[in-house]
Amino acid sequence: MELSPDVRCAVLMDSAGALVAASDNDSPRARRLADLAQELIEAADAAAPEPTEQIEARTEGGAVFAVRTVSHTLACVARRLALSALVLYDLRQTMLELERPA
Repeated sequence: MELSPDVRCAVLMDSAGALVAASDNDSPRARRLADLAQELIEAADAAAPEPTEQIEARTEGGAVFAVRTVSHTLACVARRLALSALVLYDLRQTMLELERPA
């Protein structure tokens, strides 16, 4: 959230889709966002010949972005005019930090 001022909320899920962390303290809302992100990823996988590492979906009201690795998915909702290249870059950088060995 600190990297992208256009990001409204974000969730981190494990490979099974379980919620690991959320920017929102509202647990039901965070769980709902994680569930919707998982549905978006499943729909993208069904439409593509290979699983995608990043996803972008836009509506009139905003955008959803997701980046995933074998072990995690990081998804966020952003303002309508968010620059996708910047948001996706920030998500990928965050994932690199999360998955870097301790």
